[in-house]
Amino acid sequence: MRFRSFGLLGRILLILAFVLATEFLANTWLFERTSQFALQDDDAHRMAEYLVIVRRVIDKAPPADRPRLTRELSTARFRVDWYLHPDTSTASYRLNSLRSQILEREPELLDSKLRLHLMPLSQGGDIAGSLELADHSTVAFRTSQAKMVWPLTFGRIFGLIAPTLVLVLIGAFMVRATLKPLKVLMRATKKVGTREPQPVPEEGPGEVRNLIHDFNLMQTRIHKLLATRTRALAAVGHDLRTPLSRLKLRLGNVALDPETQKAMGDDIDEMGDLLRSLQIYLGGEGQELPPEKVDLAVMASTLIDAARDMGHDAYLHAPSSLQICVRPVAIRRSLANLIDNAIHYGGNVRLSILPEEEEVLICVDDDGPGIPEHQMTEVLQPFVRLDGARSRNTSGMGLGLAIVNDAVHAEGGTLELTNRPEGGLRVVIRLPRQRA
Repeated sequence: MRFRSFGLLGRILLILAFVLATEFLANTWLFERTSQFALQDDDAHRMAEYLVIVRRVIDKAPPADRPRLTRELSTARFRVDWYLHPDTSTASYRLNSLRSQILEREPELLDSKLRLHLMPLSQGGDIAGSLELADHSTVAFRTSQAKMVWPLTFGRIFGLIAPTLVLVLIGAFMVRATLKPLKVLMRATKKVGTREPQPVPEEGPGEVRNLIHDFNLMQTRIHKLLATRTRALAAVGHDLRTPLSRLKLRLGNVALDPETQKAMGDDIDEMGDLLRSLQIYLGGEGQELPPEKVDLAVMASTLIDAARDMGHDAYLHAPSSLQICVRPVAIRRSLANLIDNAIHYGGNVRLSILPEEEEVLICVDDDGPGIPEHQMTEVLQPFVRLDGARSRNTSGMGLGLAIVNDAVHAEGGTLELTNRPEGGLRVVIRLPRQRA
């Protein structure tokens, strides 16, 4: 709870404080470890004897011969150099315990101002040091014995990496804690307007909590707008269908010739159908309901049988039973729209249901004129009617395919339109078989 009370800036400052504290502790530990570093007795004794010999030989030689002597005294593991001026440089990691260990074995080096330190990691991290000769010139030496230096080198590497590790761990924890409420928010955004608003818990940093708070207010406003629109559409639909029904009843009592009376009756029916399709599209009929298991094959068979009973050329190819989890009202409306379109424009319909491993394919074919390729996407938009592409005697407001497209996408499926090589239109719906 205390960590969640920090904002993003507070968390960044907290990370920096942890990194600085970790670096301070790592450096303190490393300095103490380095200062207390000592060699085994045999190694310290050999090193002390070698330093005494080097000092004696170079101290007695004239300055002109000292560079040559340092080269002769150097070995593969012990390098010696001579400098005319005394060594006044400072070292970061002094080996005080090792210095005391060597001076204890060779007291002769007490007046040599012996200095021991670790080289930087970029230069190998070896043990190095210097001795002062009688003329105040300096003999510098460097030994590269990995088995002696490796524990200190490992400690120095750890001292450099530890703050980075702490930064990564703290950063990962902060990102995880920050992204958790954001992930919940992302899932909630996908459901805005599809059901009753579910308030997202206001968790995380202050900025994220403010964002979630504003989102909760926004989805409440959107839900109220959609609910108001749906109620208005229902009221308008009810109020308009009532006078349309009265007109149709009165039309039967009017003395008109049969042809005119039938045409006027058809116009009234079409107005009712237009109003119904508009309500379905704007109100999202059935999409507010939760998905449930339905038998898609039985649903399709019922629709095809109804088309046959009306005298249409309708054919179904599907298994005897096929369970799938969908919103039944929306999918039934989609299949009915596709069947009606195929019969209206092509004069026949062939509906096929093909179950596959991860999805179900629904194919609706007709023998009509098809749709121009460049208008395949356009026909999925609402209020689009391609009268030039098909028969001029078209009904509706161009909402049939738009309703189908919305319903299919609400189920996580896809809708494809293609012209068949032998003529006619093919509509393919792909629905996932299993849904979380």
